[in-house]
Amino acid sequence: MKREEQIKNLKDFYDLIIIGGGSSGLALALDASSRGYETLLLERYDFSKGTSSRSTKLLHGGRYLAQGNLSLVYEALHERNQLLINACNLSKKRKFIIPAKSFFKAFYYFIGLKLCDFLAGKFNIGKAKYLNKEKSKNSLKNIKKEELQYGFKS
Repeated sequence: MKREEQIKNLKDFYDLIIIGGGSSGLALALDASSRGYETLLLERYDFSKGTSSRSTKLLHGGRYLAQGNLSLVYEALHERNQLLINACNLSKKRKFIIPAKSFFKAFYYFIGLKLCDFLAGKFNIGKAKYLNKEKSKNSLKNIKKEELQYGFKS
């Protein structure tokens, strides 16, 4: 087998070849094929193997905030806006609640969420809000209520 010849043959059959079947690769393949492009998705292992720990930004960049990488958080938040506009069939706004058992954790989450609000700028999709103990308990079903002290929703 000659590599160059094989690659040329692939180009004759497909409009788009995506290397990597993680969350981004799968989304690209789905979007391209739904638009009528002949699409080939190549993956070394199994599709979506390890994507939650490596490639996905979950459209918010929170993991990068915890690492202190503010430029990547900024980029992720602005990419989120582009995805919500350009790929509205693949991305949706979701509300979430973060429970906290201690004041320190609640303060940590509060600062992080407010920093994300600030970095998103005009592309912010909802301000983070503090929930008191009672509202947190009523909003969360599968958590030990006696341990819940604070909560935030976005």
